[in-house]
Amino acid sequence: MDDGNNRLRIKEWAEEDRPREKLLLKGVSSLSNAELLAILIQSGSVSETAVQLSQNILASVSNNLNALGKLTVGELKKFNGVGDAKAIAIIAAMELGRRRRFSDPLKRDTIRCSKDAFEIFYPLLCDLPHEELWIALTNAAQKVTGKVRISQGGTGETGADLSLIMKEAINNTCHGIMLCHNHPSGNLQPSPQDDLLTSRVNSISQLLNIKLLDHIIISDNNYYSFADEGRI
Repeated sequence: MDDGNNRLRIKEWAEEDRPREKLLLKGVSSLSNAELLAILIQSGSVSETAVQLSQNILASVSNNLNALGKLTVGELKKFNGVGDAKAIAIIAAMELGRRRRFSDPLKRDTIRCSKDAFEIFYPLLCDLPHEELWIALTNAAQKVTGKVRISQGGTGETGADLSLIMKEAINNTCHGIMLCHNHPSGNLQPSPQDDLLTSRVNSISQLLNIKLLDHIIISDNNYYSFADEGRI
């Protein structure tokens, strides 16, 4: 019989079997309830790992998460290896899960046309005395999943780092990119640099199977759209 001395600590497990490493490698859905709980409590006791301790805690409530959420600090501390900090961490996590059920889903802006993009970016750029280049990233339903400022320049132009634009697009696994920058001068006509940027982003995006939705230029209360002008 194993007396506990030969028990492997979690750090000695194969990397893909450690809860935190497993989450990073395979995603959170690959973890069992006990493994998720083990991440919260971080360590077990002298005689059992964090996962084994978590399994015992869950077994005490018939593996029912609703029942787990009703345990008090005192009840959790009855398990060997669980003190105030671990008990509080479990209770806090269960309370967050309960509150999530009553939270409204995050409402995302949707870009269906150039006017939608203008209304998203106008509050960010309308009063700036200098140029800024921003991108909006969209999913397959054309909902905005992120807005990122790429660069900030002077009163006449701003630089554009193509590698940064594409890095943001790839990291966010987006389906579409919307470019936007402002012209503090009031002139809405695109410059040769604006034309070149649009062309280069469009070419690179196509190679990555990402759609360049538009490039709009904002000034005062109006905008210029490359897509509306048939230039994308």
